[in-house]
Amino acid sequence: MRSKLLIACILGASYWTAPAGAADPATVKIGCVAPLTGPQAHLGKDIENGARLAVDAINATNPRLGGQPVQFVLQVEDDAADPKTATVVAQKLVDEGVKGVVGHLNSGASIPASRIYADNDIPQISPASTAVAYTHQGFKTTYRVMANDSQQGQALGKYATKLGKRVAVIDDRTAYGQGLIDEVVKGVAAAGGEVVGREYTTDKSTDFTAILTSLKSKKPDVVVFGGMDPQAAPMIRQLRTLGMKTAFMGGDGMQSAEFLKLAGPAGEGAIGSSPGLPLAKMPGGADFRKRFNERFGKVQIYAPFAHDAAVVMIQAMLRADSTEPEKYLPELAKTRIDGVIGPIAFDDKGDLKDGPVTLYQVKKGHWEPVETVGGQAAQ
Repeated sequence: MRSKLLIACILGASYWTAPAGAADPATVKIGCVAPLTGPQAHLGKDIENGARLAVDAINATNPRLGGQPVQFVLQVEDDAADPKTATVVAQKLVDEGVKGVVGHLNSGASIPASRIYADNDIPQISPASTAVAYTHQGFKTTYRVMANDSQQGQALGKYATKLGKRVAVIDDRTAYGQGLIDEVVKGVAAAGGEVVGREYTTDKSTDFTAILTSLKSKKPDVVVFGGMDPQAAPMIRQLRTLGMKTAFMGGDGMQSAEFLKLAGPAGEGAIGSSPGLPLAKMPGGADFRKRFNERFGKVQIYAPFAHDAAVVMIQAMLRADSTEPEKYLPELAKTRIDGVIGPIAFDDKGDLKDGPVTLYQVKKGHWEPVETVGGQAAQ
């Protein structure tokens, strides 16, 4: 019952329709894109499962458009976290007639794909891409449901200076990693800290001994990494192997259950930020966790955001009584709902208004919230 009440609240009472009768429902394709192969597949599956939970719950309410019953179908594609593959699958989704897209995960994939969606007037809502550039391209079709890297990077940078004024940074040269660290550097400077070293790696690397050795000679108080958990976990293990007791921080790409598993005891004390409230403090978090765990297992990071991205998109279609983007895009822009993650409304660029950022620390093998910055629910 709690699940039905939550979905009713999200969709609005007017969309709780009676059973459709004998008519066969029309299908509406919604694309869902994330890495489903490779080292980030666990995060991509998190997005797919979150979106699927929303779509299936909405379908269970027997929704109608234009007076006719409809069922929403999730067409899931794998971009392998690769920019070129992202453009290929984006074009495939356009060619196959999707009416909107939930995705992609990585900013490096979302940004090139977003041009294809924009050229074809297909709305895209990312549940995970945080690079500022993603929504600053002037596209009317581009949205996200989490805080961006300007907000996240500033929070990380300022918190880093609480641990020590000498900060070293590493990024993986992706749009996400580089963009996040650029904002961390600004946050460190704003808080009176000093960036004593900046190193680079890639999102395929696993050996960081050379760059960590270089940073060790500069005696930083804190190392901040911009990248994903498949790199963050071996990086902190190697950092400890080199005898560095330096504090280690990263963004949402490493603030995952997978990081805990991959880093092991070396991950103890690491600090990771993530846009949004802790799942336990999200308004719909407890109910979402229960429904998700029963069906898919443990939430990684992005599932509640993907869930709400799908709800926001479908609700805009229902309000417009149309799946045609030119009709439901204006409704999408006017979104103002209480989702699982909290209040959702967009600014004129498609960014989430007043998106909170939460800092976590690994304590006894678990991520524990430290503090939340911004966001209505965090006030």
